[in-house]
Amino acid sequence: MTARMLPVPDGLDGMRVDAGLAKLLGLSRTVVAELAEAGEVLLDGYPAGKSDRLTAGGLLEVTLPEPENHVQVVAEPVEGLRILHDDDDIVVVSKPVGVAVHPSPGWTGPTVVGGLAAAGLRISTSGAAERQGVVHRLDAGTTGVMVVAKSEHAYTVLKRAFKERTVDKGYHAVVQGHPDPTRGTIDAPIDRHPRHDYKFAVVAGGRPSVTHYEVIEAFRAASLVAIKLETGRTHQIRVHFAAVRHPCVGDLTYGADPVLARRLGLSRQWLHARTLGFAHPADGRWVQFEADYPDDLRHALDILRADS
Repeated sequence: MTARMLPVPDGLDGMRVDAGLAKLLGLSRTVVAELAEAGEVLLDGYPAGKSDRLTAGGLLEVTLPEPENHVQVVAEPVEGLRILHDDDDIVVVSKPVGVAVHPSPGWTGPTVVGGLAAAGLRISTSGAAERQGVVHRLDAGTTGVMVVAKSEHAYTVLKRAFKERTVDKGYHAVVQGHPDPTRGTIDAPIDRHPRHDYKFAVVAGGRPSVTHYEVIEAFRAASLVAIKLETGRTHQIRVHFAAVRHPCVGDLTYGADPVLARRLGLSRQWLHARTLGFAHPADGRWVQFEADYPDDLRHALDILRADS
């Protein structure tokens, strides 16, 4: 069994235990309800029922069973998953929010690979069984463009390209405040957070991590920045901007202002994989793809612009 300790963010204040914990852990409400009934969920040290209400700043403790060694891909349609390009070697998609790239222990929600399987698309058999064809990932709470390998050759070529950093990964983020300078580089090592195992942090001796950014639009309380990643660490953009005191708007995990998030109608971080460019594995020609902002991010931008 694995014990997890999770502070209750402001955005979950007043939410039911089963709904809030499901959102924090990426589990179904049914699974959380079963854990609560078994006495495996504590709120501020006391057993919590599934219908109890969360209080911002409280501490959730949940004991999870050890994950199984294997997880399976379930072929099911994914609402909002758009195919931007499809050929014999690759499929490029625009990933919606709330969708993981591939199955993992504890995740019961929709996945990109499951959505592609439901669409009848054959993907590469290279890689672990649950992540075949996957050459890079986006967080479940991050939207945008990504590529999946369909042929074995494409898988090998793209994996090498990501490892050798020859892929052009462009992100847009709305961050709190106004970065100074307006164009720069954040070069700081990242590793697991020393106290919270569900987070990452800038840590001495961590893995080298480099983020280049440029402010492209400034608002009264925030800035829209274009980002190029030199490395691809988990939560890299979120961690780096939090470290320089400009967290992604809506990113309550990394210290964003919950009041601003509510005003903008955001229930996740304003972070979007905008463009992806790479040498096509079939013939080496450079290809570039772009994903439009989803409705929630566009709505938040409209409010910021009107306020400014």
